[in-house]
Amino acid sequence: MLPGTTTTTTTREAQFASTPRGARLARRLAVRWMEEWGHPPESDASCTVALVVGELAANAVQHGRVPGRDFRLGLVHDEPSGLVRVEVADAASGKRRPPVAPPSACPEGESGRGLFLVDVLAERWGWEPRHPVGKTVWAEVSCQPG
Repeated sequence: MLPGTTTTTTTREAQFASTPRGARLARRLAVRWMEEWGHPPESDASCTVALVVGELAANAVQHGRVPGRDFRLGLVHDEPSGLVRVEVADAASGKRRPPVAPPSACPEGESGRGLFLVDVLAERWGWEPRHPVGKTVWAEVSCQPG
C-alpha cells in the first residue's frame, strides 16, 4: 500500500481442525482480528463477533464435520458500511439440509440456541454452497459505535 493511503475493507482467513478446540481457537483469533481493526476485546462489536464466530464454528464442528477436513473462518471488515462479515465454511456433503431459519429452542434444552442467537445479533445471515463440497454460513454484524 502506498504511504498515506488507507484501505476500507480488510479480509482475514484461517483454517481450524473440526474439533471443539478448533472452534475455541477460531473465536480467539476473531477477537484478535477485531482488536487489530480498532475494536478492543471488551467492546460490544468484538463481543458480538466473538459470540457469532463461536456459534457458527461450534455448528460447523458439530453438524458439518467431515473426518480429516478442517473448517475455515473468514472475517471481512468493511469500514464504510460499519459491518463485519463472519463466514464459517465446512466440508459437509448435502446429507443435511443447510440452515434456513433459526430453530425454535426448547427453553429447558441444553442446546439449540446457536442460530437463534446469530439471528438476534446479526444484521442478516444466511448460507451458500461451497464448491466443490460443503457450505458457508455467514452473518453480518454491525460494528458502528453507539
